[in-house]
Amino acid sequence: MTGHHFPIRIYYEDTDFSGNVYHAAYLKFFERGRTEFLREEGIHHSELAEQGIAFAVRSMEIAYDRAAHIDDLLTVRTVVAAISGARLTLDQTILRGEAVLTRATVIVVAIKTSGGPARMPKTIVDRFKLD
Repeated sequence: MTGHHFPIRIYYEDTDFSGNVYHAAYLKFFERGRTEFLREEGIHHSELAEQGIAFAVRSMEIAYDRAAHIDDLLTVRTVVAAISGARLTLDQTILRGEAVLTRATVIVVAIKTSGGPARMPKTIVDRFKLD
């Protein structure tokens, strides 16, 4: 699977005093990539909320390999690594052209909007089941 690709442009507000992208800004980029990946798959947060379900990031491991800079055009690539009845694991990469800048493995879990854990909706498990 080549994954979902989402473009990101770096603006001044994303950078720190050195002109590099501030480390926490990558979290926003990964979140946008995940959201647009799910949206393209027909999974909308608002529709899940109507069912009393939301997604929460359970854990995230990030590796910063290279810095991004103002005006860079980057791509957030999102690929499903694993899915179970309770969690969705995604591998995400931020690239500048072919160069890998930042990598993350994100574990997302389903929760009840009223609080507590929930099962991942069967339609989502079936959609992303890896053979």
